[in-house]
Amino acid sequence: MVLDGVRATNPARTALDLACRYPRGAAVAAIDALARATDLKMADVELLADRYKGRRGIRRARSALTLVDAGAESPRESWLRLVLVRAGFPPPQTQIPVYDEYGQIVAELDMGWEQLKLAVEYDGDHHWTDRRQFRRDITRSEAVAHLGWIVIRVTAEDTEGGVIARVSAAWPRRT
Repeated sequence: MVLDGVRATNPARTALDLACRYPRGAAVAAIDALARATDLKMADVELLADRYKGRRGIRRARSALTLVDAGAESPRESWLRLVLVRAGFPPPQTQIPVYDEYGQIVAELDMGWEQLKLAVEYDGDHHWTDRRQFRRDITRSEAVAHLGWIVIRVTAEDTEGGVIARVSAAWPRRT
């Protein structure tokens, strides 16, 4: 396609190119962001993948494309979701709305399993450095806990093993 006189690929083709060329984690994070920012339809990407069956990296692309979720709001949320899936947990739902007993929204959780009331949240640096955000997080955490949710908060300092251990410890309390 041509945009303002410049040749460019459409979102579906861009997604396929990313999935073919980059390692799975990087590809998924990039395609998550692309899907969030555009009207990317995974069915369109799958049709392209079928058309280019012999293309280099197409097997890797098909694997990555099954993991794309437009609900990821950052590359670290994509990373966190992939850690959970690789560890054998069911794919978590993203951006889960939580309502109080009056039907008012209390929070939108990054990811988790709504039926279990188990969530995993990625907290970037601004959650700790912005006093207003820090205070909002405290109030929000208390409200969500009051509604029966277990929320595991993850930061950049957490390791994959640490995240998996914490979710694994919480899982039996909910299943």
